[in-house]
Amino acid sequence: MSSLRVLDLRHLGRPQSIASYLVETDDGLALADCGPATTLPRLEAALAEHGLELTDIRHLLITHIHLDHAGAAGTIAKRHPGITVWVSLIGAPHVVDPSRLERSARRLYGEDFDRLWGELLPVPEERVRIAEGDVLGWAAFPTPGHAIHNVSYFRDGTILAGDSCGVRFPGTDYVAPVSPPPDIDVEGWHASIAAMREHRAERLALTHFGIFEDVDEHLDRLGRELDVWAARVRDGMDEDAFTAAVSADAGAATEAIEAVAPIRPSWHGMRRYWDKQQSDNA
Repeated sequence: MSSLRVLDLRHLGRPQSIASYLVETDDGLALADCGPATTLPRLEAALAEHGLELTDIRHLLITHIHLDHAGAAGTIAKRHPGITVWVSLIGAPHVVDPSRLERSARRLYGEDFDRLWGELLPVPEERVRIAEGDVLGWAAFPTPGHAIHNVSYFRDGTILAGDSCGVRFPGTDYVAPVSPPPDIDVEGWHASIAAMREHRAERLALTHFGIFEDVDEHLDRLGRELDVWAARVRDGMDEDAFTAAVSADAGAATEAIEAVAPIRPSWHGMRRYWDKQQSDNA
């Protein structure tokens, strides 16, 4: 069996939107990110294409707790009592009790919440493990920046990156440093990019979307775009102008980016970051 297989979860029917990765560990098969509950039927169908059922999966390696990455974890744990869920120390309490996460997401998405994400169930605490150090033969290391609870996994030349490597789509070279509120950290993100470089990876596996082997070029582009986005907001560009500027930069990739990570919330995330910087330095 190949050690890395991409499962296209086709969120809202759209291909190449959200990926889950079927990977091998020292304790059997795992999924790196599992998508939201709304894509669970597609996840099961994708596993079946490989001759597998959900109960053949022993572990979930969660990169971070945003609903497009980990929303189905509780539902999977309910259906599959033998599975273990690995998540960062910061993210673990919100996997065990997702009520605060759900309240926040419902305020943001309103009536669209159920259509987009579906149910959000807790994972029993005894089934949760902290993703740090050696995780079943994968090296877990913190990669905050996009989210304070983002952790990446490295093995055999592959980094399972979550959103720490931004958003990019096959056939394009634009890398979007998607920056939604509340905890964007530009300096921390650059430190995470440096940490990923230290692993000298041969490929990056992105949840949005796919496997990229031009690792140095990708990380270079990510860092440049992160600084561009941050500077635009710092220097007073408003939400409309920011959205238009990013769309112009992204070109043909804009539609795909908007489908998984709308650009406007990134203005708000960067604005929050700079307001916090100003407050901390006052």
